[in-house]
Amino acid sequence: MSSTRFGNFSNTGEIMLLAVEASPNGMIMTDCGGKIVMVNSATEKLFGYTRQELIGHSVEKLIPERLRHNHPNYRQAYLNESQTRSMGHGRDLYGLHKNGQEFPIEVGLNPVKTERDGTFVLAAIVDITDRKHAEEMILLAVEASPNGMVMTDQQGKIILVNSTTEELFGYKRQELLGQSIEILIPVAHRAHHPELRNEYLENPSARAMGHGRDLYGLDKNGKEFPVEVGLNPIQTPRGRMVLASVIDITERKQQEALLKSALKEKEILLSEIHHRVKNNLQIIDSLLGMQSEKLPDETTVSVLKESQNRVKSMALIHQILYESLDFSRIDFSSFIQLLTDNLSISYALDAEKIVIAIDADQVHLPIDISIPLALILNELCTNAMKYAFPRNRKGKIKIYLKLQTSGQLLVSVSDNGVGIPGDLDIENTTSLGLQLVQLLSEQISAELTIHRKKPTCFTLKVPLQQ
Repeated sequence: MSSTRFGNFSNTGEIMLLAVEASPNGMIMTDCGGKIVMVNSATEKLFGYTRQELIGHSVEKLIPERLRHNHPNYRQAYLNESQTRSMGHGRDLYGLHKNGQEFPIEVGLNPVKTERDGTFVLAAIVDITDRKHAEEMILLAVEASPNGMVMTDQQGKIILVNSTTEELFGYKRQELLGQSIEILIPVAHRAHHPELRNEYLENPSARAMGHGRDLYGLDKNGKEFPVEVGLNPIQTPRGRMVLASVIDITERKQQEALLKSALKEKEILLSEIHHRVKNNLQIIDSLLGMQSEKLPDETTVSVLKESQNRVKSMALIHQILYESLDFSRIDFSSFIQLLTDNLSISYALDAEKIVIAIDADQVHLPIDISIPLALILNELCTNAMKYAFPRNRKGKIKIYLKLQTSGQLLVSVSDNGVGIPGDLDIENTTSLGLQLVQLLSEQISAELTIHRKKPTCFTLKVPLQQ
């Protein structure tokens, strides 16, 4: 080789030797006969030999005895091919330490051609014991998983399953390895599955259990069963793989079905209860109406009518519950409209003279608050309709129901009528209606405020449990 073409050869050679010697990987050069002509210090550490014990010896010295027989053939085939071969190429490889211990390695090969001495082979060697140990730990974890674990390649071929998968689907792993993943999918869904698989591989990401639609597996006997599947993409030297975790949720689905059935039965029972309560209250209402028709005393008739309206208010609550999809809460704004319509008819209210204005949020209240509050509104509206506008006086009754940010419910009934007489002792009144208002307010822990006139206003602050 001329120095004009390659520069100072001796300096270049020294630099190359220093680079090889400093490499963290074992570096071995052999001639075309497989004799070792060069090693570096990393090779000495890796195999336990000094370089003097290796140079001049066959490279088969570093290969386990069980693998030596075929190695010369592999070596010759490589020389005939004479191409660079990267790490991780081909089958599992093992080195043999001086103490006789085998260890897993990866080997990269590079041909080095010379004009005078022919072709040499430079091998870079890495001890992958730690990596193999980690892989074994992963495989043990996969095997021990209580979930079925299935790994597929980019073509959907199964390359790994664990024992739980065998139990779930009834196949031996030898029957699954190399098969398409579609073997575990019901026939009705197989045609569409490759498309879904390709879409996932285009945008791979961890996908949690329970994601998306209902899924089903197909066991060896042709039986379908519901499953949940979690997906994880894994990048490997062989390309991107997908690890699927599979859980049989048959028992969960059965429990859900039983729960839904029980809830349905409970809803039917509650519906029937509220229906019967409503009907019984309507019977009481009818009995009170029949009794009032036979009484000549107007005062007694008035008392019976007020009792009728109280019964109707409770019946309205149960009617709304009976018609509702939620038997635990009542749309109270709907109730207010029904209540005022009912009272307007009962007291023959002239809509041209007395206007009823409702400003109510759509608030859903539990029944333990709804019934007392319904009776309170019944009493307050009745009181306003009967006494606020004597001698055909015109006016307005306002009903206000708003949910406050503090979690309280603000309820008020006001009118611009004649007001409450100043000599009426509200706290010690003999009026059954006002007594009921105060007692029921205490029952729901509401703060009651009364303003006598201009306007007359009853205000309640009702605490609601969050």
